[in-house]
Amino acid sequence: MARPRVRLVVTADDFGYCPRRDEGIVEAFLAGAVTSVSLLVNGAAAESAAELAGRYRIPTGLHANLSEGRPVGPACHGASTLLSPEGFFLGKMGFREAVAAGGVALPQVREELEAQLIRFRELLGGDPTHVDGHQHVHVLPGVCQVFAEALQANGVRFTRLPVERGVGGCAWLEAPARAFACAVERDARAAMGPFSRYGLRWTDAFVGLSTCGRHMSAHRVSGALARALEGIPTGRTLTAELMAHPGYPSVPPAGGCGEGPDAFSCSWERLHELRVLTAPTLRTRLAQEGVQLCTLHDLDSKSHGEGIPGEATLETFLEPSPPCP
Repeated sequence: MARPRVRLVVTADDFGYCPRRDEGIVEAFLAGAVTSVSLLVNGAAAESAAELAGRYRIPTGLHANLSEGRPVGPACHGASTLLSPEGFFLGKMGFREAVAAGGVALPQVREELEAQLIRFRELLGGDPTHVDGHQHVHVLPGVCQVFAEALQANGVRFTRLPVERGVGGCAWLEAPARAFACAVERDARAAMGPFSRYGLRWTDAFVGLSTCGRHMSAHRVSGALARALEGIPTGRTLTAELMAHPGYPSVPPAGGCGEGPDAFSCSWERLHELRVLTAPTLRTRLAQEGVQLCTLHDLDSKSHGEGIPGEATLETFLEPSPPCP
């Protein structure tokens, strides 16, 4: 059966993390391989990234960060459940553990999200096209409710729902990466309720958990989209997002969010993603499969019948993924 038509947003995360990462992201945008970026407003290069976004008219959203580096809000001025004694966020897994243990005060989460939205407007001079979560913190239990409330209050309509069908069966992922991807997917499915209640919207399909870093290839991106769209009737246009982390690798001490760049940002895998995204092979393959790259603004300008993203479509087409091994 032929695929339905697909409009694909390609989002580069971690814009503002370091100048070298940003250089690669801008290169990918100018090549037409990336159509959107998510800005870390507490990133070491946030100000120069904002200048680049304005200069090249890059559609820019907020990469809400509650897990890495220093906060931008009032939490930096006193005791906070979001921070270590040294004044840094608790880390990718540390924050998750604190949330699961009930040790995170959700009003402080709301306060930091509001502060980051304010800082975004200061840097960009306008509202974000979307807000998603650094390391997917925005779909965690409890946090997703506060996140949705904050976005609604600030007039932000679009977010990311990181539900990637079939990710538990991607044998090329190392066991820790596969387990994390499955946990993110479970949290994202549970977050659909709060997101819907507060009027948030997202693309019909999402890919990127199975194609991060060394695992990205034209074949795997195409395969992830095929899994996401399997069984969906043809004859309508669907929307999808590809999450990516391209760029030139960070070189310490430059970069990071107050603690220097992490191993993820320093890895050669960032350059691998940049090369896959900008090489002709991927874009040629997507075009042959009826996939058109676009921006969130393009999606929002369409009428409902033309494939605006939203929770109703997802609930119709997303069945539970098989459990992780």
